[in-house]
Amino acid sequence: MSHSVELDSKEAWSGGQSPFRLSYGKIFMWFFLISDALTFGGLLCAYGFTRHKYAEVWPKAENVFTHFPFVEQHLPLAYVGLMTFILIMSSVTMVLAVEAGHRNDKKGVIVWMLWTIIGGLAFVGSQAWEWYHFIIGTSEGALRNVWDPEQGKYVLQQFYGANMTVNEYGVPQFANFFFFITGFHGTHVFSGVVINFVIFMNVLKGTYERRGHYEMVEKVGLYWHFVDLVWVFVFTFFYLL
Repeated sequence: MSHSVELDSKEAWSGGQSPFRLSYGKIFMWFFLISDALTFGGLLCAYGFTRHKYAEVWPKAENVFTHFPFVEQHLPLAYVGLMTFILIMSSVTMVLAVEAGHRNDKKGVIVWMLWTIIGGLAFVGSQAWEWYHFIIGTSEGALRNVWDPEQGKYVLQQFYGANMTVNEYGVPQFANFFFFITGFHGTHVFSGVVINFVIFMNVLKGTYERRGHYEMVEKVGLYWHFVDLVWVFVFTFFYLL
């Protein structure tokens, strides 16, 4: 018996088949997710080092992200919490879509993928709204040293909102990391919505029903869960800590 298992193991690694009983699509999706995780990890590490360097003057997220639609009072991180809830729930609906695919339940896949797409669009729209309010700033603004090329020196100016060089919230690096990290993640979410929509249309046309399996739904599900997991880390390190 052991000799037979050893031969099977050798044959499995001889080429022409997957030793892990996975399709090439799933394997390469995992390769992509691992490489993407390293990219996000590098960004978060860079953020951590920079924040430590400017620890004394680094803005607190709960003092910056206090806006909420149609509410005048300040609600620290309430809107970001809502965005996080929406994205996590979209991951739940994706799990249900994959589970329905395993049962070859076309109707179930359609329903749950549609809700996943709606959740993704809601998150992207919410992030755009958050960016807008971060850029325009508060009504109070703040005094910041800005380089005046005509005078050849830094001068104090009242500044509202944020851009890549100066912002009312504090050190410029805070805005830079906010734009890059959340923008990079938002690009992933938007890409995931587009991919989910393509797969959704194929489900409607019966493409995977004719194939006899819904493996494509499972593969895009891996990507979507990864995007949700990354946001948990972004939310934790950028907003909460």
